[in-house]
Amino acid sequence: MRSRRGASFKLLSLIGDDLFDTFISVALLFEYEDVLKRNATVTISNDSIDAILDYFCLVGINTEIFYLWRPFLKDPKDDFVVELASNAHADFIITYNKKDFVTVPQLGIKVLDPKEFLTLIGEL
Repeated sequence: MRSRRGASFKLLSLIGDDLFDTFISVALLFEYEDVLKRNATVTISNDSIDAILDYFCLVGINTEIFYLWRPFLKDPKDDFVVELASNAHADFIITYNKKDFVTVPQLGIKVLDPKEFLTLIGEL
């Protein structure tokens, strides 16, 4: 959201293009909203953030969460991401924070950063 360059922007621009499924949950959307609005700059307004989150709701696959994995990660604030991926039967969690998700592969979920994922799907 801070730059139009790089793998993160490319990945965000592909959401909804049917190249991959995007799974969402209420907890994830609230986390995105909190982080984006807390770190908002003059380049992106709260209305624009709301529009982006609305788009995620439109194209994302809403996934009900069952809290079966807590505690699982070193940072319990990230457990909801594992729960979403597990309940959605996702193949990947895409994050720059890979070090906090080192135990996730034991669930059969790969943890990649945006560049690694884009390379894997042939978009980089």
